[in-house]
Amino acid sequence: MTTPETGFLHASPGIPGEASHADLVARLANEIYGRGHGPSAPVTPASAQAPGVSREAGVGSRSFGTPPVGVPGITHTPPLDTATIPSVHPLADPPALRPLPEFFVPSLSEAAAGLPGGPDLHRRIAGDHPRATAFALPSVHPQGAGPATEPARHDGGRPSSRPVRTVEYPGDYYFLTSETSRTAPGPAASHRLDEHRLDAHRGSRAGGTPTHVHAPASAPPAAAFDVETVRKDFPALHQTINGHPLVWLDNAATTHKPRSVIDATSEFYGRHNSNIHRAAHTLAARSTDLFEGARETVRRFLNAPSKDDIVFLRGTTEAINLVANSYGRANIGPGDEIIVSQIEHHANIVPWQLLTQATGATLRVIPVNDRGEIIFERFAALLSGRTRIVSVTHVANALGTINPVAEIIALSHAYGVPVLVDAAQSSPHIPLDVQALDADFLVFSGHKVFGPTGIGALYGKTHLLAAMPPWQGGGHMIEDVTFAKTVYKGAPEKFEAGTPDIAGAVGLGAALDYLEGVGLPGIAAYEHDLLEYAQAGLAEVRGVRLIGTARRKASVMSFTVAGHDNEAVAKHLDARGIAVRSGHHCALPALRRFGVDQSVRASLAFYNTREDVDVFLKGLHALARR
Repeated sequence: MTTPETGFLHASPGIPGEASHADLVARLANEIYGRGHGPSAPVTPASAQAPGVSREAGVGSRSFGTPPVGVPGITHTPPLDTATIPSVHPLADPPALRPLPEFFVPSLSEAAAGLPGGPDLHRRIAGDHPRATAFALPSVHPQGAGPATEPARHDGGRPSSRPVRTVEYPGDYYFLTSETSRTAPGPAASHRLDEHRLDAHRGSRAGGTPTHVHAPASAPPAAAFDVETVRKDFPALHQTINGHPLVWLDNAATTHKPRSVIDATSEFYGRHNSNIHRAAHTLAARSTDLFEGARETVRRFLNAPSKDDIVFLRGTTEAINLVANSYGRANIGPGDEIIVSQIEHHANIVPWQLLTQATGATLRVIPVNDRGEIIFERFAALLSGRTRIVSVTHVANALGTINPVAEIIALSHAYGVPVLVDAAQSSPHIPLDVQALDADFLVFSGHKVFGPTGIGALYGKTHLLAAMPPWQGGGHMIEDVTFAKTVYKGAPEKFEAGTPDIAGAVGLGAALDYLEGVGLPGIAAYEHDLLEYAQAGLAEVRGVRLIGTARRKASVMSFTVAGHDNEAVAKHLDARGIAVRSGHHCALPALRRFGVDQSVRASLAFYNTREDVDVFLKGLHALARR
């Protein structure tokens, strides 16, 4: 059955007839969970194990209780009496560590049934996926008439029943609430540029004096964010390229570094340089303190429960590979399924493909609609008793789409499935809180958040990291080694074999300190205004096709210009001092969804200005006139 491409996020005021994503997901959750039985999947073959790794090393195998509705050959049994059975969930931390995680599913508002597409939503899902009717989660009354009870969730036939926690995510993680929309000014109504004013501004920028943003009076930039003060902290921005002041619009590839990061890295090598953890001398103690202090900074940045939940790695790519090779090989086997989305970076596709080739598992893909938004009901239809992990990007690197990761996690957890969030593109733009999201794994890279290259971090829930076997072997990650046996340290050390990038970790800590000092809420609001301004301007350039028009986006604008090769467009802009990227952006499946193999990509950061955008648009207008 073909499902309509239902919008999944807060509908824009200018898009009539589309329900908000929160209401659609609430209705979806209510329909999925509103039956009286828990789901069960047919038994799959035993998973092939990586050499030397026992099944007991990973998260235990799951039983989903009562069989699904409408699956041939599977009979129903009465629901278990949950009052007499202890609470255990396949993803729950051991009771000795901390209380079991509470999974949040949005409640159903009274008006949801009357929204467009509402009466047909369940029928579409049920037609595609009969198993989706088999949950038992009562909806929470919108007026909060008493605590609701979670459905029976099973691990070896042992269900649990707890009050449902409802969570309100501040600003939906991108500050696009109706209140913000009323107070934050929108994009300019017109981008017909006053070229004389623009040239004057470029001259003052080259001279190093503060520049006033050129924008029509009808749409002033967002208040209370001093971009010119921020810009002074980034030395690389104050240079000329091909005779023009640099306009850096390649932030999705990498970001420039504030002076504090440069100084922290330089000071480490100048005063504190030593290997860590393995010496009694003073410099080793200093170096170790700086390294572990950076780990604590990452913990605070993500609001992780413990700094031992933070593993330092080379970046997002290595972090995903670690999870695929450690958690994946211990828990995924023939017949199992892994879910990713159609708009992933190659780094969140290829490691899972390698795992499927090694284990006999299958990779499933969440499709996206013509805006570049995942089709949420199609995601619900993909989840099953065979699903072993969901791995999705928070912000798509080629399109800028902000995925609804909170809802993805909630629905996945209802199936007992862990979720990895690729936050490489969201971490510099959106506040992250792994506890509020209830993310099982989250990964990001330092150079995307104004820190050094070659450093990144993995967050993992305590019990998941504890159960995962090491991936690489070497020094520091061991307690004892004999030729007969090796005893490993716990997390995070068992995943950090060898000498790490100590200076990189110090620089990453300094970068996150800087971001927190500026304030991610203000950054997000400012960047949202700037992105809307830029996209409105792109719409006026002859021949430009914007690829990725999701209603919630961050930073990224991918586009093509009719009659012009993408590389030629990028070189034309570079001649004017404007840095953009051309190519496939390591996201070929995402671009091919829109009928292209390559695009030009301009991407914003909080140090960009409306003047930067105007210079960029002026360059495109000049190209279009050729």
